[in-house]
Amino acid sequence: MSTLSSALLILRPLTVDDVNNVHQLHLLPQTDKYNTLGIPESIHQTEMLMQEWFQLIKQKEKYIFCIEDKEQNFAGLIGMNIGKARYQKAEIWYKINYNQWGKGFATEAVKMILSFGFNDLKLHRIEAGCVTENTASVKVLEKCGFIKEGIRRKNLPIRGEWKDNYEFAILEEEYGV
Repeated sequence: MSTLSSALLILRPLTVDDVNNVHQLHLLPQTDKYNTLGIPESIHQTEMLMQEWFQLIKQKEKYIFCIEDKEQNFAGLIGMNIGKARYQKAEIWYKINYNQWGKGFATEAVKMILSFGFNDLKLHRIEAGCVTENTASVKVLEKCGFIKEGIRRKNLPIRGEWKDNYEFAILEEEYGV
């Protein structure tokens, strides 16, 4: 897995050295608001999560990139969970530090991972989901060409409450149109 770059961002593969940045990102209530992961109780919990991620990365079932600005400041994470090979599809997710919101980082990172998915991995379909209340993520996905396909009712457990989830997808023939 190689580093991806644009005029605005660098997406570089996650490493074990990123544990403190990942932990700090997961501690932020603002960035956890619509996330099912929850706030970790300790850095050990973050280390264990990352070990699970690295196993899936090694098996090519998951790709996770650190999002950095051009000065190499950590801004968040973006990942792609690969589905069964015969379906040629994946699901993306992202989490941006709230201090970096409104700078176009999420939109740019999603565009970059779409390029990676369609051009490098030769995927047919890329999916994404978000809590219906997360209007910022809805806008990001729509700006990047995703089509809202439906809603899953009370699908996501967030802070002890079941939340509805929008389902989005973009197909290879829609990408770049």
